[in-house]
Amino acid sequence: MKTEEELINLIVADEWMMNILTTVEKLQLPDSWICAGFIRSKVWDYLHEKEYRTSLADIDVIYFDKVNTLENYEKLYEQELKKYLPNEPWSVKNQARMHVVNNSEPYQSSIDGIAHFPEIPTAIGVRLANGILEIAAPHGIRHLVSGIVAPTPYFQNSSPMHEVYRNRVRNKQWELCWPKLQIIY
Repeated sequence: MKTEEELINLIVADEWMMNILTTVEKLQLPDSWICAGFIRSKVWDYLHEKEYRTSLADIDVIYFDKVNTLENYEKLYEQELKKYLPNEPWSVKNQARMHVVNNSEPYQSSIDGIAHFPEIPTAIGVRLANGILEIAAPHGIRHLVSGIVAPTPYFQNSSPMHEVYRNRVRNKQWELCWPKLQIIY
């Protein structure tokens, strides 16, 4: 797998993923995407020829709404998603407020938020928009589809943020589940 088209085909062929994408599309959240482990784990499972899906701690749904930035709205959206698929580990975050949590400048969009995720293979989103599958990969997909874990530019440049990246990668212990990964500290 090397292209976004191949990545899209991998996702489209996964009935569970398409069901999740269809469910999120129903909410019609502004500038919404499913990101991080939802895609990363699928690709890494594929690269490692796993027979079964690696379970996810959560399904990260992000959106961008400058008007309603209270965390309560996110919880309401999680409840709404649970009505459709109650057994899924939903996590909804408004990127219009996440810059405060991440100690950075305000994000301009969900894709700007994705660009500020710690690792390049995690900094990816997917969505259904009017039935069309779209990929948002502000740092490209090369690292993801090659099994390379490296920090995004935001986490490379400053010592405290790079330490956040290093600690996160150490704590995640992805190499135990996906031993072929190349992790760059």
